[in-house]
Amino acid sequence: MLGEGIIKGMAETARNFIGSYVDEERLTTVQYPEERLPAQEAARNFPFLVFDGADPHAGLRCVACQICEKECPPQCIYIEKSKDKKPDYVGKPQFYPAVFDIDTSVCMSCQICVEVCPFEAIKMDNEFELSTTDRFEGLLLNKHQLAKSNEYYHKIHPTESAEVDSLLAAEKAKVEAKARAEAEAKAKAAAAAKAAVPSLPKPAPVSAA
Repeated sequence: MLGEGIIKGMAETARNFIGSYVDEERLTTVQYPEERLPAQEAARNFPFLVFDGADPHAGLRCVACQICEKECPPQCIYIEKSKDKKPDYVGKPQFYPAVFDIDTSVCMSCQICVEVCPFEAIKMDNEFELSTTDRFEGLLLNKHQLAKSNEYYHKIHPTESAEVDSLLAAEKAKVEAKARAEAEAKAKAAAAAKAAVPSLPKPAPVSAA
């Protein structure tokens, strides 16, 4: 029948139009800001830095490798590496960012910084209410503003964060097992070296004249 496809399309449009008024699950709008739709887990806006534990400085995963800074297409990330080192999540001394700034007025939310980070240190936030009257300093976020806990990361991205935690735990267990094996090997080598040293004969006692 000529025009059958058009008729079916119009019927589907009419069904969706009427349904949006009578079916709550098909409502396309809410009364924002009084009503808010929950953010989807895959939603992303601007990056943030993940830290473990309660101290943002001590637990910060970032080691200032500057890969994200180099790979950022709009070049909105600025990092200065520290002069000293601090232990990372496996106890290995690492550099850390003395300065870590992101200009959110330039950031394009491409997530490339997340993809290239080898330390699972930078992730994408879903916070979008970031309007400010200061178009310069207000949109330039520093390390302290960017640092958010691993618990927050679990809250907004539960599936992804669980995978990251298991990956980091496996890597930490691998490093600890290697350290234990090296310690045991050194202990055995020291014991073998000690056993190989011949004992010297005791001197004969000197009799009194």
